[in-house]
Amino acid sequence: MSGLGGLNKSANGVVVGLVQLQLPVVATREQLAAQTQRICDLVGKARRNQQTMDLVVFPEYALHGLSMDTNPEIMCTLDGPEVAAFRAACVEHRIWGCFSIMEANPEGNPYNSGLIIDDQGAIRLYYRKLHPWVPVEPWEPGNLGVPVCDGPNGSKLALIICHDGMFPEMAREAAYKGAEIILRTAGYTAPIRHAWKITNQANAFCNLAYTASVCMCGSDGTFDSMGEGMFCSFDGTVMVEGGGRPDEIITAELRPDLVREARTGWGVENNIYQLYHRGYVAVKGGAQDCPYTYMHDMAAGRYRLPWSDQVQVTDGSGFGFAPPVRFYGGAGSHPLVPAPTPPVPDKERLKTLD
Repeated sequence: MSGLGGLNKSANGVVVGLVQLQLPVVATREQLAAQTQRICDLVGKARRNQQTMDLVVFPEYALHGLSMDTNPEIMCTLDGPEVAAFRAACVEHRIWGCFSIMEANPEGNPYNSGLIIDDQGAIRLYYRKLHPWVPVEPWEPGNLGVPVCDGPNGSKLALIICHDGMFPEMAREAAYKGAEIILRTAGYTAPIRHAWKITNQANAFCNLAYTASVCMCGSDGTFDSMGEGMFCSFDGTVMVEGGGRPDEIITAELRPDLVREARTGWGVENNIYQLYHRGYVAVKGGAQDCPYTYMHDMAAGRYRLPWSDQVQVTDGSGFGFAPPVRFYGGAGSHPLVPAPTPPVPDKERLKTLD
């Protein structure tokens, strides 16, 4: 049940809109400014489209397109004009927004970053994609973990980006930190269609969370993104599913209170709890150990597959990127990484937009 796409919003509901944004071509500062304005205009469309909408979500690459261009001239910063415009649009139209930017990184390749901005213009969540879609994407691996923030109407939100959603650990981390609605933004094209659907459903069911996922849509003359926004309920069923029409906004009402009820009240298939309480019928509290070799090995820095020596693609040279010569410094080690922007008092929020 989605309240007829959110038209019949309940007291505990959160209405989310997923924008199947037309895939743009952005290669210059002028095109970047034009696409920024287009996204802001669609924030307004979302509000006009549905007065009950709490959060509008734009896909990965909404601002930059799929060129994988790392030209510093079109990279963004948190204090740059593009983010300022998104913050102002959320204030003007009294709506939360989720946005995508390619973020400048003075020490290496840009980050593929996502922001959740509230209806007062404050950045509530700031995330850098942990798992770039290698070997195709050139982005620096993220170093901010998987943050969770308070969302509209008492909800808990997380954001993962595109390829992140193919790793069960990503959605599990988001849910472990309390996320009830897991947003997934993407630029995927048609070959990923089946994997897109089943992972969105699995991420929801395995973590008793809603997933709200959307891709870019249409063609830029080279690539064809698939759109296909979809909402999955916490039992893994598809609630609402979009098609391939560019700029269509797919909507649903989500009920975080029902997620909380399931997480505390379910016995059968309460998997995120039972992961650490396995066999609690036989032993008091269940077995509270870690029987997974890969977890121990990753934490110890010795993760290695039996076939690691046979893996043939280990850099981006096949897609025109020079092999890297620099090693990863580790999460949080970068001296120039800014902290996520904290909420500020209402009057101060508005001053920052002047």
